[in-house]
Amino acid sequence: MAIRKDYLIKAYSQVVTVSGNGKTIYIGGQNAINSEGQLVGGDNFELQTKQALENIKIALASENATFNDVIKLNIYMVDGCDPAIGFKAFMETVGKLEKPPLITVLEVAGLANHLCLIEIDAIAVVEEKED
Repeated sequence: MAIRKDYLIKAYSQVVTVSGNGKTIYIGGQNAINSEGQLVGGDNFELQTKQALENIKIALASENATFNDVIKLNIYMVDGCDPAIGFKAFMETVGKLEKPPLITVLEVAGLANHLCLIEIDAIAVVEEKED
């Protein structure tokens, strides 16, 4: 399987092409709710972002994948949140990736859980191992 990524800047990609045999993993919107059902971070956008990213890491691990396999992130953040703080949280939680994903960031009036400041969904592709 070949994954081609073209870069505009090193923080995210502009184009991803997937070909060959692979498993696609779709991760629904993750927010700052932890495994105990508690909101992490309160009104702190950075802490909420870190928890949402940790939730994505957990979902990826359940499919034997990592952030290195992520090809697309959609990030929804509530109006008034600073994208620079979200990017800082991303770098601290995920780190610099060799092949960063495509990223779309949207400011929204609110999310389904009104306590959450951010929600992130992801798509990852993992090469199928031949038997």
